[in-house]
Amino acid sequence: MQSDFAAARELLECAQNRLCGNDETSQSVRARLDVMIEEIAAAEFQKTPSTIVPFPRTRPPRIR
Repeated sequence: MQSDFAAARELLECAQNRLCGNDETSQSVRARLDVMIEEIAAAEFQKTPSTIVPFPRTRPPRIR
């Protein structure tokens, strides 16, 4: 089963937006959420290795 990074990132961003207070706890938690959001975004957009399929350079003769 693969993780749904997009959904997780969206939920963390929502939580970060709701912590709008200027108190020390809100600021600290927002900073930690920011780190987690960055890590999830990196995992979400990480490129998977590609498989290159070789194609023949010339066409075989056409049968009519």
